[in-house]
Amino acid sequence: MRILHTSDWHLGRSFHRVPLHEAQATYLDHLVETVREHRVDVVLVAGDVYDRAVPPLSAVELFDDALHRLADAGVPTVMISGNHDSARRLGVGAGLLGRAGIHLRTDPEHCGTPVVIPDAHGDVAFYGLPYLEPALVRDVFGTDRGGHEAVLTAAMDRVRADLAGRPATTRSVVLAHAFVAGGEPSDSERDITVGGVAAVPAGVFAGVDYAALGHLHGSQTVSERVRYSGSPLAYSFSEADHRKTMWLIDLDATGGIGAERVDCPVPRRLARIRGRLDDLLDDPALDRHEQSWVEATLTDPVRPAEPMARLTERFPHILSLVLEPDRAPEDPHTSYAQRLRGRDDQSIAEDFVAHVRGGSGTDEHERTVLRRAFDHVRIDDTVNEVNR
Repeated sequence: MRILHTSDWHLGRSFHRVPLHEAQATYLDHLVETVREHRVDVVLVAGDVYDRAVPPLSAVELFDDALHRLADAGVPTVMISGNHDSARRLGVGAGLLGRAGIHLRTDPEHCGTPVVIPDAHGDVAFYGLPYLEPALVRDVFGTDRGGHEAVLTAAMDRVRADLAGRPATTRSVVLAHAFVAGGEPSDSERDITVGGVAAVPAGVFAGVDYAALGHLHGSQTVSERVRYSGSPLAYSFSEADHRKTMWLIDLDATGGIGAERVDCPVPRRLARIRGRLDDLLDDPALDRHEQSWVEATLTDPVRPAEPMARLTERFPHILSLVLEPDRAPEDPHTSYAQRLRGRDDQSIAEDFVAHVRGGSGTDEHERTVLRRAFDHVRIDDTVNEVNR
């Protein structure tokens, strides 16, 4: 069986205020062409179909058109909701869509109920594990405590229990939206850290032939049987070096895996350039970036006059300007943003507590209180967005 593994379409998203509607439409055209050209048997979408819970009409129209074309091609599609999607909204009409071969899996209750698609060698069971927010699904799985690892393990226990009741020749594929250990994140994914723990071990997916993951935007191999397809487009400058692809997975009669990357269209290259303004304006080595979307980091000790206007003359598609003067970390003029770069909310809050106390740090109880507070705010934001 030939499977096209995709994820993280983020329909409706822009890039530094530049609309990506046309680029996303071009990608979906490419996806349908890939399905036909490579004779794909099943398309997988591992979450974050939309960029937000209530997507704009233009994004919904793109989604609708893509589903119609996949259905017209006679190719089954299995998709799950991600942490950016409203599971309830995305799942509306799932029963009717399933009759057309578009299988939406957005309800955690149905993790152990697969979409079964046969080929010449027997059945392949596709299990959809939508994004599982631990605080919202613990009752579903009977996990009183614990974060992503606990709820994903419980969901996979249901998958393995269902598989155990099927013929031994049944092959299995799981779709999941999660941060799995070994994956490399970028700046454009929404944080799903729970209780100070971000990643779950890849061993959670033991017992299935292939795990098609979504959430991280870089295409990557966690193990031979556990992979991220990544997003089809770059959604932050941290993805400037990404090769945007989809996975073409061949599942043989015994569950063996063959994998090939299929490149996605690139609307415009990304470039991150760094240095003093005069150097950036004069350096001939930067000629290749003149038509790219550019993020420029200026290191001039003093802010130059009209830097954005001057850079735009050479780089007309510049989108981001960052000021990072060359200074020692202990320099009192080092910017607040520079001092916080790369640190999470928890560590910043702990340092703030130590600062107002005059140097006395937090104890374990206080760190737990802070973690719970951040988790509560994150969950509350998620619930409010979905219920709008």
